[in-house]
Amino acid sequence: MARLSPATARGADAVDVRVEDVRKRYGPVEALRGVSLAFAAGRLTAILGPSGCGKTTLLRAIAGFVRPDTGTVRFAGEDVTARPPQERASAMVFQSYALWPHMTVFDNVAYGLRLRRRPRGEIRERVLASLALVEIGDVESVARRKPGALSGGQQQRVALARALVVEPRVLLLDEPLSNLDAKVRQRLRAEIRRLQRLVGITTIYVTHDQEEALAIADQVVLLNAGAVVQAGTPEEVYRRPADAFAADFLGVTTRLPGHATAGRLEVAGQSVPYRGAGRGAVEIVLRAADLRLGPAGLTANAPGLAGRVEESLFLGTHYRHYVRVGPALVMVDGAEPVPTGPVSVIIPPDALRVFEVAGA
Repeated sequence: MARLSPATARGADAVDVRVEDVRKRYGPVEALRGVSLAFAAGRLTAILGPSGCGKTTLLRAIAGFVRPDTGTVRFAGEDVTARPPQERASAMVFQSYALWPHMTVFDNVAYGLRLRRRPRGEIRERVLASLALVEIGDVESVARRKPGALSGGQQQRVALARALVVEPRVLLLDEPLSNLDAKVRQRLRAEIRRLQRLVGITTIYVTHDQEEALAIADQVVLLNAGAVVQAGTPEEVYRRPADAFAADFLGVTTRLPGHATAGRLEVAGQSVPYRGAGRGAVEIVLRAADLRLGPAGLTANAPGLAGRVEESLFLGTHYRHYVRVGPALVMVDGAEPVPTGPVSVIIPPDALRVFEVAGA
């Protein structure tokens, strides 16, 4: 079986990527507001955030499809800000796959190599090796088909093979799984992670799916309104969110206003023990997975809130309970159904995420 070159297979040519104070404006909208980030060589970084936060603009600036208004993009320390995409030794996988429907799979994957005027024998060897690498099935058979004869998952594998066959220094993926159904996404995210580890290419992966980002990334970058909110390992970003936005974005959460004093936290007209340093007006973020329900009245002896279950929905692996706590509706996950009625929402001390309100 043909293989990709040893340099690519070992990730020997992986480079680090840096963006320094990158800004981009579209009319009145500032899509990127002074973004500075480091993407480690040979690692997979996921850029995560809500729609319109600037993540695709940042990826396109790294790829060379968007020219920043100010700031610098560097590959291995070299300034590539003014270089066009074809001179950056990077490859991009698009959300829409971007396969040419009139070409066979072989010709789609071979396109970049033909532009580089590689010998015919080398092209065949590398195309078949790249298709084998993405585990697309019977390589010879699939190579002769047109993209329209493939499933969505197979088309995305072809798009990955086309990106990998040119042996890029940097692999860029723009929400590559968003058009696929849930089961196919689950399988392909594991495949992308396997491929990245095998090949060792510096990879930057844009997604709005928090589970996808946490599952596959070495580093997660959270963007909001064109600015970096937090960057760190998946565990750091999830378990130690930098602010209320980060805590609220990651996980299924309820966000509540409150007031913090020494030893007590006032929330939803009730008071719970509080050991944090925040004082005055605060925002409290409660993750559904961190909470549990107990009998009504239990809050007298345990940190929690008195409430009333209004609804319990079965989600397959667990139930999600909707509990009315004063004016708020708090979500709590549990293994068993709970009947409508009074309960206590138990909050473990390490699950109480409290953030001071700026300017309050």
